[in-house]
Amino acid sequence: MSIVTVQLGQCGNQIGYEVFNAICNDFHSPHGLCSKKENESYQEACKERFFSEEKTGVPVARAVLVDMEPKVISQTLSRAARSGHWKYDHQSHFCQKQGSGNNWANGYSVHGPKYREVIMNLVQKEAEKCDRLSGFFTVMSMAGGTGSGMGTFVTQCLRDAFPTSFILNQVIWPYGTGEVIVQNYNSVLTLSHLYQSADALLVHENDAIHKICAQLMNIKKISFRDVNQVIAHQLGSVFQPTYSSEGASQYSRSPLGDLMESLVPHPEFKMLSLRNIPQMSENSLAYSTFTWPGLIKHLRQMLIANAKMEEGIDWQVRPPLPGQPVPPNASANKALHFNTSIANLAVLRGKDVQSVDLGGFRDPALYTSWLNPQEAFKVWKTPRAFNKYEKSASLVSNSQFLLKLMDNIVGKAWNMFASKAYVHQYTKFGIEEEDFLDCFTTLEQVLSSYASL
Repeated sequence: MSIVTVQLGQCGNQIGYEVFNAICNDFHSPHGLCSKKENESYQEACKERFFSEEKTGVPVARAVLVDMEPKVISQTLSRAARSGHWKYDHQSHFCQKQGSGNNWANGYSVHGPKYREVIMNLVQKEAEKCDRLSGFFTVMSMAGGTGSGMGTFVTQCLRDAFPTSFILNQVIWPYGTGEVIVQNYNSVLTLSHLYQSADALLVHENDAIHKICAQLMNIKKISFRDVNQVIAHQLGSVFQPTYSSEGASQYSRSPLGDLMESLVPHPEFKMLSLRNIPQMSENSLAYSTFTWPGLIKHLRQMLIANAKMEEGIDWQVRPPLPGQPVPPNASANKALHFNTSIANLAVLRGKDVQSVDLGGFRDPALYTSWLNPQEAFKVWKTPRAFNKYEKSASLVSNSQFLLKLMDNIVGKAWNMFASKAYVHQYTKFGIEEEDFLDCFTTLEQVLSSYASL
């Protein structure tokens, strides 16, 4: 089944390009390290999922590109065409000349309704090219105006037009130090609205990815492109084809459906995080060897201690032992340390993948008490290696990982709102104070649900 990607705003279009590029590089990679037959069925499944075939033989990305400024889209289209390996359909993009001025309300209340028909026609055409549609993958940032406001509006339109298709929103969490003065408002408005219409939100934090570039990839001057390539690698590591059950003879047909089924057992909880190991520069890779027990041990501790990368994990954090009385100050302490999960999905790729012991992830102590740990943990595997790593593992988690970050962003936005700072910039586009209050209420509810796990 196929996934249609909707790239929204500057950030969404730049990351979308890197995702298709990473998938295409992997597709052509000589490092598959598996049998020829295995490689062929992997490539076949990958093609159907992300690309449609053209008469010229160059795969065309199943994507719609939307931005309120033309520059990024024209760069993205030409970079893809120049690669020679894949391209975008030149009919599948929409841009204007005016931008959204980093204002969520402008993207959501003005540009969204004004261009709804044109954009949804493009999406409809792209969906009709699929023999079977698995759903939509939208890529957007929360900080600006087009990606966040327009992205939220388009997601609601997708939900109305395709009520039975899965929608996964990939959202980029802004740098803590701030890119835009009103980014906390934009983020609160985006998250609360997406919570109503998307099936799940997959979150990448700019700060965490920046650290990976600096400490693991050894990049001295980090550009947005470096950050985007790390995000694209992580996304590819989950969405490239896998076998979603033991002994399956063909690659999973419905990647988004399988993902939701594994990770979103309740509509109150739909925040997903993604961790991937190993991640390192090309130079270091030549001198490194990996064992599955080592990778799995690190990945499990990254989950427990809520670490975003394998360097600097806090190994002191332990799951609470069953049956032990909870010390009086532990609830505050637990909130700071142990990261309780609702559900986890491990994706393993490469050599000897069948022999990996994942018992550590089935430990009931990792999960909330209202779910059976056997149900809460799923594994996808393939012997086909991914993107130059002989062995690699990814973990998609529905857990408390966002509590601190979300609390922080809601708190900052509330402080600004309480003193009415910049609110007039939103009311002039029709977003009233009551709308803000509704959004704060929605997110407070999400925070309290996750905190009570």
